[in-house]
Order: sequence, then C-alpha cells, then structure tokens
Amino acid sequence: MAWTRFTRKKDMPGGLWIRCESCGQMLFRKEFEAKHRVCGECGHHFTLPGRDRVALTVDPDSFEELHKSLAAVDRLKFHDRMPYKDKLSATRKKTGEKDAIITGTATIKGNPVVVAVMNFQFLGGSMGMVVGEKISLAVEKALELRHPLIIFSCSGGARMHEGAISLMQMAKTCGALKRLDEAGLLSISVMTHPTTGGVTASFASVCDVLIAEPGALIGFAGPRVIATTIKKELPEGFQRSEFLLDRGQIDRIVPRDKMRDELARLIAYATGKDPIEAFQGAWPPAESTEEVAAVAEPAEKAKPRKSRKSRSKRDK
Repeated sequence: MAWTRFTRKKDMPGGLWIRCESCGQMLFRKEFEAKHRVCGECGHHFTLPGRDRVALTVDPDSFEELHKSLAAVDRLKFHDRMPYKDKLSATRKKTGEKDAIITGTATIKGNPVVVAVMNFQFLGGSMGMVVGEKISLAVEKALELRHPLIIFSCSGGARMHEGAISLMQMAKTCGALKRLDEAGLLSISVMTHPTTGGVTASFASVCDVLIAEPGALIGFAGPRVIATTIKKELPEGFQRSEFLLDRGQIDRIVPRDKMRDELARLIAYATGKDPIEAFQGAWPPAESTEEVAAVAEPAEKAKPRKSRKSRSKRDK
C-alpha cells in the first residue's frame, strides 16, 4: 500500500553531519572538511589531524618525513584500564601512526623549513618519550641544515602512562631549542586547540615567535581545575588565544586558512628575504608562468594623440 512508505524508516548514512561544539550548528561534513575543519557559521577551529596539517601547510610533494620508525615502549609496565602496551598497539592500528608527532623537512612557499606536527588523534597528542626525542632530533636537523623550525602543538599535556619519563621531555626539548636560539636560527610555535599541560609549559612557549589559532585553549591546567582550586569565577574567555594575546603571552592569532601565508612572511623577515615575494611564493603554478609573464609585460606604448589644436590646423 501507498501508506507504507510513510511509516517505513529510511536508512540514512551515518557521519554526514557534525555539530559545531562552539555554536551548536549542524554542519555538512563534506563542506566542513573542505574548509579544513573550520565551522562556516562561527569560525570555530576544530582539531586537525597531523597529516592533514602537514598537507595544508607545506608545498605539495616537498615533505620528507624524519625518524618515522621511532616508537614508544612500556618501560614502567603501566596498567590503567588496560596495559599501556596494549593501548599503544590499538592506537597505532587505529591511526596508522607510530606516535603523537610527525616531523620532517619541507618547503613553505619555497622557503626550506623543518616542521614538527603533533597529532591529537594519537592518545590526545600526549607528550611522551617519542615526542620529546623527535622534537630534539628536529632541532638537530634544523641546526644541520640551518633552516627555521616550526612546531604545531595540539596536546593534552604529558603522557601519564610514562610517568617521570614524560616530564623529562620538558627539559629535553627546552634545552634543544636553547641550542637553536644560540645558533641564531628561527623557531616558530603554532599553538592549536587544545595546547595544555607540560607541552604549554615547555617547547610550545619558548620559541621565538608564538602564534595561535582563533579560539584555541592554551594553558597549563584546565579552566575547570583552576576554578575549583581557587574557588573563584574565571574571566570570560580565560585561557583562550584572544585572552592571551591581550595579555602579551602570544604574539599573534592567525586563522587556519591564512597560516601558510603568515609563516612564509615570518620566515622571509627572519632570513633576510623579500617578505612580499615570500608571501606570494611560487604561485601561480609553474605551467602558467609563461602566460602570466606575457600578461605582466608592459604593453607597447601607444602613439600620443594629437591635440585638438593641431588637428584643427591640419584640417585647414
């Protein structure tokens, strides 16, 4: 009967929509991903997977990964709801990554750099022995090549499964960045949502330039913990990037779609290059340079028009 089509529940594919955690608006996932996981209604910046961050930031086909075989081990035999060893194995299988950070060499609009990108999808981007080691090795690579270092932070802090070993990474990474500073090389920290705990208290806050994405949560302890401890109501926007910019803790806020341009400009200033040329980079693509050159060439000077007075004399 015709009435059955109204009572029969139609199957709807899952995952087509996502709710913005800031404004509550329902977002079509395909458009949401096309905007690099930024809400089209309120501009809220969601966490971005590490590989997506690399692809969005560096020039195509320029990234060469470093030390990708490094993997953490359960030295403390830590056991929570499940053994740490089993948790590592399950997370690696789920994410396809060895640990919570990706490092490598690349170019950004033609400027050579060393990049380190934290991945929140791997145990909340927690900092353990591998994260500290790979950041230190990235610093060593930047020293070797004399290239700027860019670190993208996205982390819940130190990895509790590794105890004091994870806390040791704070001193280790800060010491490595100190050597980079003494060598006169540029380091840029980009803090994304969220950047908290021991990551904020170490390498994320000691680089030459501190950048944050809009609305990013940046702090040591979470606002709820602080409010409970001091038993006071916190200011509006506490620990958000805008709040920190007003108080001088970070240097600037850069939206995700402008980050690549801003990084190229900062690198140009630090390395003595033309910032305008660096900002424009290699665009447009190489295959269209001839066409652009033809358009850019000054047109042949037109012959000056004769004045009305001279024309009138000629007519006579």
